[in-house]
Amino acid sequence: MKKWWLLAAAIVAEVAGTMMLRATVDAPVWSIGVIIGYLAAFLMLGLTLREGMAVGVAYGVWGAVGVALTALLGSVIFDETLTMTSVVGIGVIVVGVLVVHSGEGTRLGNEEPIDVAG
Repeated sequence: MKKWWLLAAAIVAEVAGTMMLRATVDAPVWSIGVIIGYLAAFLMLGLTLREGMAVGVAYGVWGAVGVALTALLGSVIFDETLTMTSVVGIGVIVVGVLVVHSGEGTRLGNEEPIDVAG
């Protein structure tokens, strides 16, 4: 369970960094937050991997959830356009994350769990 909390922290840090990246368009001082956010995101992602989460699952969830949250927050905070196509795409991302998560710890063609901790 700890690995999922670390991954959630990585996602929050990455999305915060990306929102601040967009904010630098209007106020360059946000660049400091961008650097801190991305450093924290990669640190938390590394700790997630150290806890034993498979890199494909961790990176897939991190990237997909980050993209979805960034699109939604960009729409809310910066009044960026969120089309129906974008909403459908976010839905596809969410379904993809669920599919990847449901297969965590299994090998293709072999439903027995993999011991990733060694």
